[in-house]
Amino acid sequence: MRHFIATSITAATLALGIGSALPAAAADAPATVSVTVQQTQDALRDLWVGHIFWVRNVVTATLAGNTAEAKAAEDAAVANARSIADAVVPFYGKDAGDALFKLLAGHYTAIKEYLVAKNPAGEKAAFDKLVANANQIAKFLHGANPKNWPEDVLVSLLMGHGGHHVQQIKQLRAKDYKGEAETWEAMKNHMYTIADALAGGLAAQFPDKF
Repeated sequence: MRHFIATSITAATLALGIGSALPAAAADAPATVSVTVQQTQDALRDLWVGHIFWVRNVVTATLAGNTAEAKAAEDAAVANARSIADAVVPFYGKDAGDALFKLLAGHYTAIKEYLVAKNPAGEKAAFDKLVANANQIAKFLHGANPKNWPEDVLVSLLMGHGGHHVQQIKQLRAKDYKGEAETWEAMKNHMYTIADALAGGLAAQFPDKF
């Protein structure tokens, strides 16, 4: 799984021209980057990190058997997905935002099904859903911005992200907290990659809005 995730992320970041030292990218950004583009990038980073934060809370609460905490975290994860989807509304309209929200809901559902799967067959079925959903999201985003969001690159980014979720669930189940801490850092940096790719694509497609 680690090799699969690393391969997917490396291919995607190279194709998009995004450096691997992501946390330093903002500080080293060219002075020509407008404040508005930077604000958009920062906002998207915050939203995508919020996604993994709340999903992780769902995982830990579910594994601990705390249904109330899991429900609260799930509600927050859904609200976060709505905010991510709403971020595209000023560019592509409400219908596009609603469509993206539905796809993000499918992403979460696949993760949740993997989390609660009782056997390897259930895990495989959930992972297959996660893969199919990654392809659907990539196709949707590419259709909205074909020049700046190559579909194959988006698939690699989203597959790497899904792989991180699966790896994290396995590590938390096994109480491998050191390994999960490393996975969390990788997940966070990968969210920066996705957010930066989306912000850059929006700025390139809609220069008049930045």
